[in-house]
Amino acid sequence: MKKLIETLKNIYKIEDLRSRIGITLFFLLIYRLGSFVSLPGIDPAQLAELKNQTSDGLLGLLNMFTGGAFSQASIFALGIMPYISASIVVQLLGIAVPYFQKLQKEGESGRRKINQITRYLTILILIFQSPAYLANLHATLPETAFALKGTMFTITSTIILTAGSMFVMWLGERITDKGIGNGISLIIMIGIIARLPQSLIGEAISRLEDQGGGLVIFLVEFVVLFVVFMLTILLVQGTRRVPVQYAKRIVGNKQYGGVRQYIPLKVNAAGVMPIIFAQAIMFVPMSLAQFADSESMSGLAAAFSDYTGFWYNLTMFLMVIIFTYFYTAITVNPTAMAEDMKKNGGFIPGVKPGKKTVEFLDTVMSRITLPGSIFLGFVTILPSFAMMAGVTTGFAYFYGGTSLLIMVGVVLDTLQQVESHLLMRHYDGLMKSGRIKGRAGSGPAVM
Repeated sequence: MKKLIETLKNIYKIEDLRSRIGITLFFLLIYRLGSFVSLPGIDPAQLAELKNQTSDGLLGLLNMFTGGAFSQASIFALGIMPYISASIVVQLLGIAVPYFQKLQKEGESGRRKINQITRYLTILILIFQSPAYLANLHATLPETAFALKGTMFTITSTIILTAGSMFVMWLGERITDKGIGNGISLIIMIGIIARLPQSLIGEAISRLEDQGGGLVIFLVEFVVLFVVFMLTILLVQGTRRVPVQYAKRIVGNKQYGGVRQYIPLKVNAAGVMPIIFAQAIMFVPMSLAQFADSESMSGLAAAFSDYTGFWYNLTMFLMVIIFTYFYTAITVNPTAMAEDMKKNGGFIPGVKPGKKTVEFLDTVMSRITLPGSIFLGFVTILPSFAMMAGVTTGFAYFYGGTSLLIMVGVVLDTLQQVESHLLMRHYDGLMKSGRIKGRAGSGPAVM
């Protein structure tokens, strides 16, 4: 406790850090207040059916990411997810399209162009998503919930939803530039955390009922949640430096020297992106079912919308493994890594520089990614097992999946930035046991 108080005092002494934290909290407060502002022309008192629709399943997960704005028919109902979708598309274009590959190599000017393209693509996505969201409102809510109707309501609401999501994106960028931490990630995290008190109270009430199991079961759930939380921290941090000796054992080479050296590879190099990719695809059957009247398409959508169903979880698990390898392949470049090692005079003992080093790094990365991808897939479907064990839907989301990974990753990254400010000004860090490791890594590896 004394250490915590001393750290808070040190944070307050640093004017720049104090200002950045204040700006971050102010912008996050604006976002949370905006999520309670309903679209003009909709009666907020008649949103009960929409809240029931988003109480579980994939729509429940989407509602969590927006901090409940989706079920409130808010001006921020679509949240930051269209921007994330546009960012994913641009990243994929950077692999296949030479123009985007050229922009990625142009430094700051190229980055600005890519950001501008991402914004335009976000607007395009919103123009299609906003009418779809409004169509869902008309299909879910009673007619008396709409004070405005017809084409004018659709046009004005589409403009408002598009502007709302772009404003949320702007808030995220301002947090990144003038605040502390990654603004987009913080906005998603604050939406997830906003649902925690309500979910916790709902779970406590359900357990204290006659058939709920009582306080003991509630405490057991907390113990399990803590264990999952700690394992997720290990997954997010990954392996910062793989010992050369261990790497050589992985590829079947038993000959290595006695000097302990490291390769800058991680068990989980893809982070939370494989889950986001997989869940984005899982929305497709449900979206197609809204435009198709066939029973087969409706049955397919029902099977892949059942959050506790076998086919949903099996497909999700396999897609997370596949996308983990895919995203690792586009983010970790063994060729560039081998070239950097050669330029800096580094080498792997027993492995020839050049092509042999590239092959060695590629083999090691492929094999250490397997356990990371399997564990990532398991964490993804863990909420389904929690639901089947009797945990309420809202509280089960915090047992794994994207929500837990985002919370852990964002908290670690933000604390790492705060600690960097403290250490840069010769104050003690946040932890006695050593520096906090965020998702970005802990620094250059020693070769």
